[in-house]
Amino acid sequence: MARKSLVERDKKRRRMVEKYAAKRQELKEAFKNAESQEEKMEIHRQLQRLPRNSAPSRVRNRCWKTGRAHGYYRDFGLARNAMRDMAHRGLLPGVVKSSW
Repeated sequence: MARKSLVERDKKRRRMVEKYAAKRQELKEAFKNAESQEEKMEIHRQLQRLPRNSAPSRVRNRCWKTGRAHGYYRDFGLARNAMRDMAHRGLLPGVVKSSW
């Protein structure tokens, strides 16, 4: 189980990304369509003034069950440990234990 503070920090980042997504997208479009170098520099400064945690790249994929950040499977939203456990119990539809 991950520390609660790390999970809460990630939740906070997700909320900030959602809050500033429209403004960030608007500034990026303006940057792309800017004519002069000075205009681009000003738009870039405005983009940099946005909170650091509002950038989508700062969000970490975490298991919804345990909060673990490593060994994350996107298809299920679970870490490898939790996925294995749930698959053995038959809680994940379509997942079967392989043998060869």
